[in-house]
Amino acid sequence: MKAFRGQPTIFAAAQPDNRRAELTVEALSLQFGGLVALQNINLNVKTGELLAIIGPNGAGKTSLLNCMTGYYHPQQGRITFNGEAITGLHPHKITERGIGRTFQNIELFPGASVIANLLLARHIHCHYSVGLAALFWPSVKREEVRHRRVVEEIIDFLEIQSIRKKPVGSLPYGLRKRVDLGRALALEPKLLVLDEPFAGMTLEEKEDIVRFLVELNEAWGQTMILVEHDMSVVMSISQRIIVLDFGKKISEGSPEVVQNHPEVIKAYLGDSG
Repeated sequence: MKAFRGQPTIFAAAQPDNRRAELTVEALSLQFGGLVALQNINLNVKTGELLAIIGPNGAGKTSLLNCMTGYYHPQQGRITFNGEAITGLHPHKITERGIGRTFQNIELFPGASVIANLLLARHIHCHYSVGLAALFWPSVKREEVRHRRVVEEIIDFLEIQSIRKKPVGSLPYGLRKRVDLGRALALEPKLLVLDEPFAGMTLEEKEDIVRFLVELNEAWGQTMILVEHDMSVVMSISQRIIVLDFGKKISEGSPEVVQNHPEVIKAYLGDSG
């Protein structure tokens, strides 16, 4: 990960105020007809934190992420990011405010190359008009150089130099997940939301992604929300954990506190009484 050590990067160069990522969820409830997906959820994320959200299948984890990122609109409650209400905003508006995301199902363009997929994510940072782009004015050229530099740094960081020109659809699943992470990083998010980034990966592939996430969080202060089923990963890298079950928050605290909480043990193992 040489691009992130000993030389200027998009992360190292960012000013602290530009990396602020304070997310608050207050009394959030979501229903689909008569089905209650989330019930009175409260949580907060602090700048520089790696927060994990866990729970059994159907607990409401992805529904919560979808509310945070604008894909679902909750019936009740409020979500604020850096002091601004974002409840009900469309996904692209939330992305513009600094929340980037990966998905359970990889959302990439399979026929496009790796580098093209990463460059497409830079669209929210393009400030020139179509006319200026057609003329390729010096200001446009300078901006394009910066976009390319950001993408090249991400390629180096994720160690995907050898596949940069390959179509994403031709890559093994683990590498496609790595490119999906790169696409989210290309947005330069203040808050990075990861929805099961380790799903379907081999042990070696998981170890690689863990390295990248720990480097991002500990060395460069990237704020993250992680939804994941692999408890060994969650317990080893998370600073704080929130546990959902049937749409309700049943526990919150450090990994040590959460894994010994009786309601968490019951939710995962069932009631043995």
